[in-house]
Amino acid sequence: MFARKKIAEVVAAAVIAIAAVQCCYAQFPGGPKKPTGPWMDKTLTPDQRAELVLKAMTLEEKIQLVHGSGMPGLGPTDPAAVRSNGGGGFVPGIERLGLPDLNMNDSSVGSGGGARKGRYSTAMPSFLALASSWNTSLARDFGALVGRELADQGYNISLGGGVDIAREARNGRNFEYLGEDPILAGNLVAQWIQGAQSQGVIGDIKHYAVNDQETGRYFANAIIDKRVMRETDLLAFEIGVKQGKPGMLMCSYNLINGDWGCENDYTLNQVLKKEWGFQGWVVSDWFATHTTVKAALAGLDMEQPTSRYFGAALKKAIEGGQVPVERLDDMVRRIVRTEFASGIFDNPQPTQAPDVLRGFKVAQRTAEESMVLLKNDKAQLPLNAAALKSIAIIGGHADAGVLSGGGSAQVDPAGGNAVPDPKSAHDLLAVFSQVIFHRSSPLNAIRDTAPAIKVSYEPGTDLDAAAASAKKADVAIVFVTQHTHEGGDLETLSLPDGQDALVQKVAAANPHTIVVIESGDPVLMPWAKNVTAIVEAWYPGIRGGEALASLLFGKTNFSGKLAITFPASDSDLPHASVPAPPGKKPGPIDGLLGPKPPFPAVYDEGLKVGYKWFDAEKKKPAYPFGFGLSYTSFAYSDLKTTGGATAEVSFSVRNTGKRAGQEVAQVYLSLPPSAGEPPKRLIGWEKVELNPGESKTVTLKIDPLYLSIFDAATDRWTIVPGEYKIKAGPSSASLPLIATVTLKGSSL
Repeated sequence: MFARKKIAEVVAAAVIAIAAVQCCYAQFPGGPKKPTGPWMDKTLTPDQRAELVLKAMTLEEKIQLVHGSGMPGLGPTDPAAVRSNGGGGFVPGIERLGLPDLNMNDSSVGSGGGARKGRYSTAMPSFLALASSWNTSLARDFGALVGRELADQGYNISLGGGVDIAREARNGRNFEYLGEDPILAGNLVAQWIQGAQSQGVIGDIKHYAVNDQETGRYFANAIIDKRVMRETDLLAFEIGVKQGKPGMLMCSYNLINGDWGCENDYTLNQVLKKEWGFQGWVVSDWFATHTTVKAALAGLDMEQPTSRYFGAALKKAIEGGQVPVERLDDMVRRIVRTEFASGIFDNPQPTQAPDVLRGFKVAQRTAEESMVLLKNDKAQLPLNAAALKSIAIIGGHADAGVLSGGGSAQVDPAGGNAVPDPKSAHDLLAVFSQVIFHRSSPLNAIRDTAPAIKVSYEPGTDLDAAAASAKKADVAIVFVTQHTHEGGDLETLSLPDGQDALVQKVAAANPHTIVVIESGDPVLMPWAKNVTAIVEAWYPGIRGGEALASLLFGKTNFSGKLAITFPASDSDLPHASVPAPPGKKPGPIDGLLGPKPPFPAVYDEGLKVGYKWFDAEKKKPAYPFGFGLSYTSFAYSDLKTTGGATAEVSFSVRNTGKRAGQEVAQVYLSLPPSAGEPPKRLIGWEKVELNPGESKTVTLKIDPLYLSIFDAATDRWTIVPGEYKIKAGPSSASLPLIATVTLKGSSL
């Protein structure tokens, strides 16, 4: 969502007022007096209680709940905003009814807010890292940690839960999302939402929908076929909404086939609310509301962060009959019902200091399970601490910390930015692109892990000095970085700032060169053949250095698998460049505060997103979706399938190596030719832990939705009758087990 600038010059009167009211609102966010209305009866259902509150509300009170209170520095704010917790959004509660204040904060990878100076939060690894763990229980733990820290800080609504698929590999916000496959992404975000909501906060899912690029995001018109949209972008949301049951959904900035995402009747009313049965409320992305009547009738329930369209203008439209009062009641009902269902009405969470050690534990486990070993020639890894005398660490500010993604998802760096960036976090434009490193130094972690080894550091700015350092060491580890952020996309997947030349120079000086990549998107690797090992570390969070050291020295085994395809070149992507308007490239806020003519972002690759594109176009990627190496090896056997109305799959996975490890066993499906689908799709997986020599049987009952195609003519999911090939193995490009199953035709 729109990154907010820090207003440093807060007037003294406001500071005093906040302090004065904080004690009473900590105990009862909606005010110190508890009402005695019939909706206080906890034996009633959330729906019953919501109806009772609704009947007691005035028109003014209803209007109060469906818009934000404003944003300091960007226009007038509601006087009640003095009670705000200082997060991303605020809606004042109604004291006489007991309705609590709604305090929202950005929280995909921790309770953040665009790197403003604020409270401590655990900086978790990126969402793309989480996706590369393929671990649904870990996703739930991740969400629970974020939810707990939100509650600890006095927030009761998360603005996290990003699940836009990686249709465009250069998207600046791919690090906030869960990869390129909708089934993987949907299942993981559902668990993340459940985890967050288990802590007594309202969860969110965003940005709905087809918000697949940052270039001109405020006025890009996503042109996409209905069937394609349902089987790709919307499928991830469908799984996330149905399984995760979030209390809130955030609609997107962009247009979808000519209508803004926040006033799109098809996506909001027809699909989300009617077909999927979504019971929560739809909130606009920040400043993504464009009209009053059309937006209200199309399904938008709350405008943020201001009241421009859903304040006095909405009241006037209701009084004039342009918007039925029943529609306003539906907006309010959804909000109030969610307050009861989530527990924030009856059980406001106490504020307290976050459990830092718990955060470290979850962050490190996530980083360890998500880092992907892409290459390991001649068993270069794990490093043998007993045999090595010296290691040269080069580049990437590895002496100071680990990189993170920028924008509203940015978690405030504990202790400040480990690598000061001259761009000011208080500048509206710079807040999108400010480069921030968290204080988890890989150099220090490696030294702590192997104290007997001499470990040197070179920043990598002088290629000759870097090569000389590498030549004197037993092993050289080069850290390369690719910073991505909200508000802009990459022009190329090539590493910036001459880092390719650095790797080539070091590799020429030392035949035992390891490359560690910190990135938010795939990267191109023209030097891959010249190095012995490659690790994709993503943006690894506050314990990234420690997690990496544990993996490099084999204290932990690699188990991450790519959730996004790494192409061999930019030219192998579906589009030569990210779709953009003609003329000057739009800046990070172009189109936000003033009208811009929409431009078409035509996604004509159709169903061929990610690995499906590479399969269908017969393009060989550098590293395929689902790929990742381990320090042990696994064998697959004994595939069994059953058909009929749906499919069941079982097979055996055995650890054939000498180390314990986790394997992400993956199942793909090739549909009958009459279905008109790409060559294969992911339909299931399981992450299994195996000791040396141990075997386990993986059994998966496949959701019929994952076997189906969307019939745009009937608006229904359909299983095409015929023969299906089920394939199982360690990645999308390595599927040794194949069986044929016959499925009956049916509609879901």
